[in-house]
Amino acid sequence: MPPSGLTALILGAGAGGGVPQWNCACRVCQLVRSGDARVCASTQVGVAFSADETHWLLVGASPDLRQQILKTPQLHPREGPRDSPIFATALISADVDGIAGLLVLREQQRLSVFAPGPVLEVLRRNAVFDVLNPAMVDRIHVAPLHAVDCGYGLTLTLLPMPGKVPLYLEDRAAEQPQAAPTYAALVQANGHRVIVAPACAEISDTVRSHLRLADVVFFDGTLFTDDEMITAGVGTKTGRRMGHVPVSGVGGSLEGLADLPARKIFLHINNTNPLLLNGSPERRQAEEAGFEVAFDGMEVRL
Repeated sequence: MPPSGLTALILGAGAGGGVPQWNCACRVCQLVRSGDARVCASTQVGVAFSADETHWLLVGASPDLRQQILKTPQLHPREGPRDSPIFATALISADVDGIAGLLVLREQQRLSVFAPGPVLEVLRRNAVFDVLNPAMVDRIHVAPLHAVDCGYGLTLTLLPMPGKVPLYLEDRAAEQPQAAPTYAALVQANGHRVIVAPACAEISDTVRSHLRLADVVFFDGTLFTDDEMITAGVGTKTGRRMGHVPVSGVGGSLEGLADLPARKIFLHINNTNPLLLNGSPERRQAEEAGFEVAFDGMEVRL
């Protein structure tokens, strides 16, 4: 008898650049390179969903997607000469970290790409994405807050999140204020609901109302403190300036989501974030507040 639940596989739990980042010598990256057992390497964010353990919907398409597929047996071909359990991908931002992996899926495989209008427009304006053969790959518009049947028992709803345009569009933001808004993905199957929200600049009342729809929430854990990258000497912007609410502090996610009844799991964790270090004071603080920390290969079954 086929499964009657919802499975989420964490393909990647890291923020842009992954852990360790190729050009970073921060404490966490150095610990990963040294083989310290307290911290694990992470690829860039991606989550796969299935209602039947056979057909899989990807949320996000990171630059690490090929590596992630190779490491995930559930996503391997089942029979030749060409086959994939991946039947679709849902895009929730136009950041490079969220769309570059589409280029990995160009190998003449039938696929659906579900995305909001602004993200589809970014793909349309960049001819490199035309390597996805339109005869094989359907680009399907998804209106925010409207549930879409993706097939194989999975339903997708895009939830608008406070955010910012991607770095490569910042110089055009004045002309295109809605160039690439950020969304969370609400995936439903068999009465279960999971939200993937890797980018959120503010935990507003609307955000809280959205997150209350879910049994499990994978939430933005990019930085533990708002000025983390500045104090680490690896950046000049705060987390909020980059479109990410910090984990700690006033208005942070530990405070803002304290009463959220869902299972709460941080993902999109930056390489500077001490949450990555098992046993760190910051990790203990998050765990004592009822949060978990995602890792590559994590499985959540409902």
